[in-house]
Amino acid sequence: MKVLTLIAAAGALFLPHMEPETAQKKVSELTLVYDYSVVNGKTSSVSENATHTVYIKGNKSRSEIVSPIFSSTVIFDASTGFGVILKEVSGQKLLIRLNPDNWKERNRLYDGMVFKTTTSETKEIAGYKCQKATATTHSGSTITVFYTKDLLTENKEYDPPFRNLEGLPLEYELASGEVKISYRVSRISLNPVPVSKFDIPKSGYREMNYEESKKMKIGG
Repeated sequence: MKVLTLIAAAGALFLPHMEPETAQKKVSELTLVYDYSVVNGKTSSVSENATHTVYIKGNKSRSEIVSPIFSSTVIFDASTGFGVILKEVSGQKLLIRLNPDNWKERNRLYDGMVFKTTTSETKEIAGYKCQKATATTHSGSTITVFYTKDLLTENKEYDPPFRNLEGLPLEYELASGEVKISYRVSRISLNPVPVSKFDIPKSGYREMNYEESKKMKIGG
């Protein structure tokens, strides 16, 4: 009996390590679809029927907001630091190219931002347990987020406000003065993302650099 016990114990050393069901899952490809709305406290106006979709494939990401009146897309390659902004407003289609310095300048607002987690407040979103956290930007705007630690992306640069967040944001709100912008995930897909999602249009857009877009106040 002792011999059998020793053999069983020795065999256990070579068994594959079994992760608990609640262990973190890190993915390289992911699609997130959020419902998006903007509320203006002064006018009580609400802009709805918009969607915010994020595609991640390795170091590449595509973030797009589509509403009945405008669309805006940001394509970024974290491995090179180069990005592109595509905007379509009132029938005008613009393509703005960003070099690594432009990208850093555009997102400098979130540099050094630290999220403070409130462990006592949680909720379930899309089947994932989420914790609440808050942070403040350099301009004084407040970001409140509910995030899950159960699903993580290998690419942490896909969304600059959350690159230091220890999880995946599934619901968040950006508040600045009387204006609040809210996002809540409506769909999560772990299916492979087509490479074509990160193709940059070669025609049909008026092209400009980031400095030109700042003068026109459209590069934000």
